[in-house]
Amino acid sequence: MSDDFSSHATQPQRLVLLQHGGFSSRYGKTGLSLLRYRGAEVVAVIDREFSGRSLREVSRLPDVPDLTIVATMEEALATRPTVLAIGISPSGGRVQEDWWSDLRAAVRAGVSVWNGCHTPLAADPEVAAALRPGVRTWDLRREPADLKPGKAAARGLGCKRVLFVGTDMNIGKMTAALEFDRATRERGLRSAFVGTGQTGMMIAGTGVCLDAVRVDFASGAVEAEVMRHGADADVVWVEGQGSMFNPSSTATLPLLRGTQPTHLVVVAKAGLSSLQAFPDIVLPPLPTVVSFYETVAAAGGALTPAKVMGIALNTWGLDDAAAQAAVDAAAAETGLPCTDVVRFGPGAIFDAILSG
Repeated sequence: MSDDFSSHATQPQRLVLLQHGGFSSRYGKTGLSLLRYRGAEVVAVIDREFSGRSLREVSRLPDVPDLTIVATMEEALATRPTVLAIGISPSGGRVQEDWWSDLRAAVRAGVSVWNGCHTPLAADPEVAAALRPGVRTWDLRREPADLKPGKAAARGLGCKRVLFVGTDMNIGKMTAALEFDRATRERGLRSAFVGTGQTGMMIAGTGVCLDAVRVDFASGAVEAEVMRHGADADVVWVEGQGSMFNPSSTATLPLLRGTQPTHLVVVAKAGLSSLQAFPDIVLPPLPTVVSFYETVAAAGGALTPAKVMGIALNTWGLDDAAAQAAVDAAAAETGLPCTDVVRFGPGAIFDAILSG
């Protein structure tokens, strides 16, 4: 069956998370994010390392279901799941050999699979043979059909378009965008979140996985998503990817060009002075980061300028007092509103965007 069934993914599911090793490594972000934003739909979590233990204890997330982690998909089938979501993003992005038994068990039992890895699941003969109407694989890292180059078409939309840009990779750009999207809906406004990576797409049920798109069509793929959502939204919140300061990242420029943002939010990690993967590369001060992103967005005046409206600071690992001190320091350094959107809400940045 078709890999693309995002219309199905926007509907409530009975989710099982495949999380082998994801709670004890940095590769489990997808599963943790699904617990945070689609946790009410999660009926089981599979992780051999933590089987028999409490999900609340292991995940350290508030408000997750009160479940006992299991070791295999066969055990998870007792919860009558509709979807198995791979919650791990290992280095290299490939399905690991020791996952296949769980994946095959899922499709044999009539459970669809959401796959954020580069490996197409139907390439496995056993999985391919078990697929049937209503039992499908959604390979998110697959290039969309009918791609076109970008042409700055989003400039013609009447909605606000907010892009989250970062000082580094993997510091919370998706989480910040989702928190702003949630706050907008709570205000009763028409809000759209555009996922640009596999995790954001699993949460929202829609979007484009930018790292699966050829570079010539990357801005056009983003543009198509923004155009699809923008006509019926007051605000479109676009998940950022990568960083212009990271030499291994190529995603931010196509996002700037495809979104044609009206506003920017800089995402930074408290205490991070150099790149996490390249500690020899020192990050510039936040005021320089702000100026740089505004300059690149405007393209020397050829495109619509976008102002940075504030700093979304990731204060994970700090206590509340230290987090507030870090937020205050960033606000004083830049002269812009600053908050940790998870701890303190979107605050003054949100108000400035809605009124600006």
